[in-house]
Amino acid sequence: MVQPQPHPDNANYALEKLRDMLRDGDFGADGKLATERALSEKFGLGRRAIRRALEVLEAEGEVWRRQGSGTYAGQRPGALGNGVGAIVAGTDFMEIMEVRLRIEPQLAQLAALRAKPAELVRMRDLARRIQESDDADARELWDGALHRQIAQSARNQLFLTIFDVINHVRQDEAWQSIRERARTGTGISIAYAQHEDIIDAIAARDPARAGEAMRQHLLMLHERLIRETSLDHDLPSAVAGEEAVAS
Repeated sequence: MVQPQPHPDNANYALEKLRDMLRDGDFGADGKLATERALSEKFGLGRRAIRRALEVLEAEGEVWRRQGSGTYAGQRPGALGNGVGAIVAGTDFMEIMEVRLRIEPQLAQLAALRAKPAELVRMRDLARRIQESDDADARELWDGALHRQIAQSARNQLFLTIFDVINHVRQDEAWQSIRERARTGTGISIAYAQHEDIIDAIAARDPARAGEAMRQHLLMLHERLIRETSLDHDLPSAVAGEEAVAS
C-alpha cells in the first residue's frame, strides 16, 4: 500500500525528521543547521511546520538560535558576550593548553559517567570525519566538534561554558596554523588513535581511563605545540611539570 504523503504543515512529522537529522549529525561542523527554507525543501514540508518543530527543539535544549546567524545543534553556549574575544586576545597558546590539561580530563571522566548512547555514536562519527577530512580547516572544525561533544556529554553547564571560552581560540588563524604543523608526521595518526582510546574508555564507563586517555592526548599536543613555537629548550621542564601536577 502506498503511504500517504505528510501534509506540508505537519509539524509532528517535521519534528520527527529533525530529530533524526540531529541524531545522525546531519549538519555543519560548527553545529549549524540548514536554513528553514532548505529544510522545508529537503523534507517536502512547509516552513511553518519546520519553524514550529524548531521551536519545540529549542525549548528542549536540542537546538539554539543566534539572531542573524541561524540555528545550531546543542545547547546555547554560555553567554559571556563580547568578553570572550578580549579573554582570548589576552592569552596565548601555552596558557590555553595549561587550562585544557586541567579541565578536559575531568570532562572526559564525567562523560564516561553520563554520556548517552546516541552521544557515543556521535563521538565516533566525529572521530571518523576528522580522519576523512582532507584539509586543515575541516579537520580543525571536526576536531573541535569532537572535543565539545565530550564536554557537552559531561552535563556540567559551568564546565561547558569554560570549555567554550577556551575553544573560541580555534577560530584564530594563527592557532589553526600551529596546530596543523603540530599534527604532521606520526603525530596525526597518533592523535587519531588517541581519539579512539578516549571514546572507547567513555563507552566502557571507565572514568579513570577516559581521563588519563584525554590527558595523554593533550600532553602530546602540548609538547608538539611547544616545539612548533620554538620553545624546545623549555620542553623537558614543561612536560615534567605536567607529569608532576598529574601525579
